[in-house]
Amino acid sequence: MVDKERIVKEYLPLIVKLARDLKITLPYNVELDDLIQEGVIALLQTVEKYNPKMGASFKTYAYTRIRGAMLDYLRKLDFLPKTVRQEIKKLEAAILKFHEENGKFPTFEELADALDLTVDEVKSLYSDLQVKQFLSLDSYLIDVRSGDVLEFQVSSEDDVREKVKKELLYEKLRESINKLSDREKIILSLRFEHELSLKEIAAVLGVTESRVSQLLTIVLSKLRRMLEE
Repeated sequence: MVDKERIVKEYLPLIVKLARDLKITLPYNVELDDLIQEGVIALLQTVEKYNPKMGASFKTYAYTRIRGAMLDYLRKLDFLPKTVRQEIKKLEAAILKFHEENGKFPTFEELADALDLTVDEVKSLYSDLQVKQFLSLDSYLIDVRSGDVLEFQVSSEDDVREKVKKELLYEKLRESINKLSDREKIILSLRFEHELSLKEIAAVLGVTESRVSQLLTIVLSKLRRMLEE
């Protein structure tokens, strides 16, 4: 019989680390303890579901499940009001337009002028934009909220339609990613496939952390526009 208490004690430091890494980029009203709790629940579920025949080690499988559960929890919170989300989209469009016209990332002052906002308002919106981008690539770009497409459970005709819709969206996303430059693909891969932090990506690319943030914003804005088209 599996000793769940021992496993929780063994993996609790990993859960706490993942929760703290997420908490750094989140609003103050998101509690660290809630993230940790979601991680522990996911770990216990992992113990029940893990099958060595799947190929992945238990540690790798548990890490993926724990982090995924925390991200799902954050998406369910939906802590940004609709009006703020609309303002974020305007900010994102302004950033991409300025970059395409001037070949550089705009300053907060330039964005404030373009959007008729204060610099502090732009900084706040940009912070919210980064949080949305941080959660995950699929939820940010195409608002997938039901988990991994490969694990989507079909139980009705409506579910079948939803599954097909998501698969088409993912296919469109893959096509859009293929249109990016090699450098943009590398940045995207480091951030979402290899799950490196901005600091780690900066070290790989030899640029500053703020520059990585800017590059990611541009890349994701391009992808979102391609999907909307």
